[in-house]
Amino acid sequence: MAIIQYIVDLGPTVMLPVIIFIIGVLLGQGIGKSLRAGLTVGIGFVGIDLVISLMTENLGDAAKAMAENYNLGLDVVDIGWPGTSPMAWGSDMGIIAIPIAIAVNILMLITKMTKVVNVDIWNIWHIAFTGAIVQIATGSYIWGIVAIIIHSAVIYKLGDIFIPVTDEYFGLEGIAMPHGTSAYMGVFAAPIDDLIDHIPGVNKINLTPDRIEQRLGVFGQPTIIGAVLGFIIGLLAQYSIGDALTLSVQMAGVMVLMPMVVKLIMEGLTPISEAARKILDKHFSGGDFRIGLDCALMLGDPAVVAGSMLFVPLSILIAVVMPGNRILPFGDLATIGFFIAIAVGVHKGNIFRTLFSGTLIMSFTLWISNQMASLQQTLGQNVGLSSPGEQISSLDQAGSPLTYLMAKGFTLDINIGFLVILVIYFFCLAYTYIKYKKGNLYVENEEG
Repeated sequence: MAIIQYIVDLGPTVMLPVIIFIIGVLLGQGIGKSLRAGLTVGIGFVGIDLVISLMTENLGDAAKAMAENYNLGLDVVDIGWPGTSPMAWGSDMGIIAIPIAIAVNILMLITKMTKVVNVDIWNIWHIAFTGAIVQIATGSYIWGIVAIIIHSAVIYKLGDIFIPVTDEYFGLEGIAMPHGTSAYMGVFAAPIDDLIDHIPGVNKINLTPDRIEQRLGVFGQPTIIGAVLGFIIGLLAQYSIGDALTLSVQMAGVMVLMPMVVKLIMEGLTPISEAARKILDKHFSGGDFRIGLDCALMLGDPAVVAGSMLFVPLSILIAVVMPGNRILPFGDLATIGFFIAIAVGVHKGNIFRTLFSGTLIMSFTLWISNQMASLQQTLGQNVGLSSPGEQISSLDQAGSPLTYLMAKGFTLDINIGFLVILVIYFFCLAYTYIKYKKGNLYVENEEG
């Protein structure tokens, strides 16, 4: 446990390369090739961290300025995943979640319940957080373990369900995305996509980055779109023209740099992924196994980046108009791409449709994170990362339907809000699963 804790404390930029190196050696790739693959992946994640930091430090400050300038009166701060993940790792469920999640994964592989071979150990913090919150809510260590098992099983299956999207839209063949907010929030997109298909006129609107570039020429390129969105956000934050222009160039940089660092990660993962699939297919014929990795690999898509920027002001607007909301979106605003990435893929990059599913996703996230705030505050105090009376919550994971439904359901704390979330979420989950089983979750249109 001490060794695992030490590796976890090193963070994902070290943990994942170490895991990739070990897997590469075990798969017979040799020390040299495995070392190169691990380091390449590590360098890619360093790049992602830098780009996300660029967004967090600059886009996050602009979002905070917007909230302060317009006197929104929201007194619970969204500390984001950077503040929430250490709480999960520091809890009683932190380290025990790793062997349990791995055991669930192995059992599901043996019983052919999933194709996902998860190597993204770092993001097991989402699972650990759910276990910790349920343990606090129920006062039971056993119920915390049960929550970890259920969360693990659900996300591995979600990794399977969205393989058509990660394969066809994102081009991540051989990879699955079982972790983070992308998978469990992606289920809202399929019913919304089909609903829009049945609305005459509206179903013809297709605002993808490629189409925008075709219509607007150079002004429709992702770089220009990023610059324009950054400038508008700067103006909404009441920045000076100079500062707004600076934010504009920084967001244009995000649009260019993110695809580059994602490509670097894929370069390191490809040989390891192919070797793993060959060995697994040899011993488990017809398995078509996929390597489970961080959803950050989808953030390089131009539609995901554009959607992320659009939902910075939109999420704040949702927070303002939502009755009873006390949470100021902040820490996770710059990484909204994690929330909407799968939805973007289901909509085939159509930013117009993403506005609808993204609005539902962020509304669910905000409402749930309000209900989970007191439990997260208790968790923060238990692990020494927040003080008594400090008003905190987070959009990432504290806003998860999985965490909420288990924390409230296991304690029989059932009200109208719980029932509404339960019915809507499981309807969307079942709807998405049925489309996946029928093979039409992702179908290319006539224009490709």
